[in-house]
Amino acid sequence: MWKKSLLIILLFVTLIAGCSKQENETSNKSEDNIEQNSKVETDDNHNSGESNESEESKKVQKVAKEDQVTLDEIEPIPTDVEGLANQLPGIFAGVNSLFDLEQEIKEQMDVLGPMSEEPTDEEYEKYLRYIYYLVAEDYPDPENVIKKWEFASFGDPDLPGSKFSFKENYNVEIILDSSGSMANPTGNGSRMNVAKKSINEFLSEVPEEANVSLRVYGHKGTGADSDKEMSCNAIEQVYGFNTYNEGKFQEALNQFKPMGWTPLADALKESQEALSQFDSEKNTNLIYVVSDGIETCDGDPVAVAKELSESSAQPIINIIGFQTDAEAQKQLEKMAEVSGGIFASASNEEELQEEFNRAEEVLDAWKDWKNDAMRDLDAKRVNSSFDIMGLHNDWSFTTMKISNRMNNMVDISRNLEIFTHSQRKELKRRIKPIIDEIDTTVDQLEKDLEELRDKNLQEAKEIVEEKYKSQTSEE
Repeated sequence: MWKKSLLIILLFVTLIAGCSKQENETSNKSEDNIEQNSKVETDDNHNSGESNESEESKKVQKVAKEDQVTLDEIEPIPTDVEGLANQLPGIFAGVNSLFDLEQEIKEQMDVLGPMSEEPTDEEYEKYLRYIYYLVAEDYPDPENVIKKWEFASFGDPDLPGSKFSFKENYNVEIILDSSGSMANPTGNGSRMNVAKKSINEFLSEVPEEANVSLRVYGHKGTGADSDKEMSCNAIEQVYGFNTYNEGKFQEALNQFKPMGWTPLADALKESQEALSQFDSEKNTNLIYVVSDGIETCDGDPVAVAKELSESSAQPIINIIGFQTDAEAQKQLEKMAEVSGGIFASASNEEELQEEFNRAEEVLDAWKDWKNDAMRDLDAKRVNSSFDIMGLHNDWSFTTMKISNRMNNMVDISRNLEIFTHSQRKELKRRIKPIIDEIDTTVDQLEKDLEELRDKNLQEAKEIVEEKYKSQTSEE
């Protein structure tokens, strides 16, 4: 995994922060004319009221320079599925235009300095690796597609683990980050207002029989050190567990604002205590965590998430990272991983709503199960085909963005006299086979997922046929 490379690079580089994802990129200097959404890092502890920085130059944090960087200190560029899926965004990921960041790029390229007059293959490789990790983008995790197929098979008694089988009752809890950074503006309002709107729309669609709950944390005090204890103890279930009532739920949403710190681990602990009354034998329990930042109250949310998923309630914990930086994303991804849930990253209002729309699919599946336990396997094949196509498109587009930005970085570095004209030409020639290899991996990933999908569907059809035969023979 390329994460190891960052640890190595820290011998000569101090990585302060990473930029967020964006939606669009072009391969030349006109890329800054395309509308894109990009994020700005926030300090979850101390910048509760700060607005997002508007200048592109402030999206990129400085990296300290040290001499004598060797090829061995920079991890090879990943070209396999595991390496690509595990790489995190580089510090120039998600910016609108690299051509607006010439000074910042100069500061980063000065870490290596100008290329020698007669560079060796090793020197070319060193510069290519370094440039790659500066512009690396986050590839969606293919495991999430497979997990989604598991969730869509709710009710199948042959699935491993009782948490994936539908029960008589259904309980949904939203755990919402109300720390100070959620006050930062995004789109048509603050992150908090956007989250509240999406949550309200999501819960309004749950089945009438389902119990819903809303738990918030960090909604008291400020981001100041003097308020840390009060803010870290600010965890409150403001609604439920009750059936959804629009008026009462709206009243609950209106009673808190984003204020202070992020006690994510303790919020999960309180959720575990509340869910203890809903054992998994008779209840299907689902938790959605919406957060934009990392734990700041000295807790261990990864350990608590694992413990919660293994409790008597056996909830499925799905996590939505809303405009998170790289550090927060790593922690939230790990929480989903250890609890068997899905991590999804949302960089704007549309993506956040899309994730909640996917959650509604699970609720709809539960309603269908209560009415008719049989599943339309052919429809599942069609739906899974769209899942695979969507992942393939996302990976292809991410690869294209990385390719464009690597070439842009070489062009800009030539202007900065890091490379000569001939070196620029040679670097671009060497970029192409790297991107071609990644594209081949992306195509193979699509084929592998299709084979897995077909295998699982065939096994499911055989199970249904066997059950049908046994039932008719008994009659």
